[in-house]
Amino acid sequence: MNKIAVAGKGGVGKTTLAALLARIYAGRGQSVIAVDADPAACLGFALGLPPELQTQVTPISEMDALIEERTGAKTGTYGTYFKLNPRVDDIPERFCVQYQGVRLLRLGTIDQGGSGCICPESAMLKALVSYLILHRDEMLILDMDAGLEHLGRATAGAVDYFLVVVEPGKRSMETAHQIARLAADIGIRRVGLVGNKVRSQNDRDFIIHNSGDLPVFGYLSYHPEAIQADQDGASVYHAVPQLAQEAEVIADALLAAVA
Repeated sequence: MNKIAVAGKGGVGKTTLAALLARIYAGRGQSVIAVDADPAACLGFALGLPPELQTQVTPISEMDALIEERTGAKTGTYGTYFKLNPRVDDIPERFCVQYQGVRLLRLGTIDQGGSGCICPESAMLKALVSYLILHRDEMLILDMDAGLEHLGRATAGAVDYFLVVVEPGKRSMETAHQIARLAADIGIRRVGLVGNKVRSQNDRDFIIHNSGDLPVFGYLSYHPEAIQADQDGASVYHAVPQLAQEAEVIADALLAAVA
């Protein structure tokens, strides 16, 4: 089973790609867990979860009692002793929400202390991500923001592929290379690009020309229907069949790359 992290600047379409890949691999009969590690927390909507299931998706970082039980310290506390490797092996079964073959788990955000803070919440989330990557025998799709706070050196090398979603523009491509450098710094060996909101062959050529030594796994076309699906909280997989077909190509290319 493969572990795939998807990252990119906000609004670039990484959650769309993460949702498409999760639905595709689940449709092929694989056991899939999709982890929403983006502060914007839109993966459930992109997967098309109905409202009654959305309300059941509780961010792990907001489970104060569980965090205190497992780490030995209250959330929001600093300068105290707590476990850096709390028990997390039961969390996927207890807190995942399943819909149409995909299990969704939301990590949530850490409101205090800023990026990279040392606190019980961060210890819990890092331990959970490590467990999912290193010890679970299933397809993992990790939807991240441009930062890599949830990935440590101990687990980064076990990520099979790190996908950075880009738009055909200078700022997007520069951000992608910055993310790729951060990924390489913590030991992620395989980094590639996926172009999104592509309108023409010129857009494809622009991404290729500016990709440097990063492989490009495919492209998702620009579709107003995808924007409408986002506004409606509908599954982009069903709302825009052409995007689903294009994502099938990307999914195949990924499996071939990690084979």
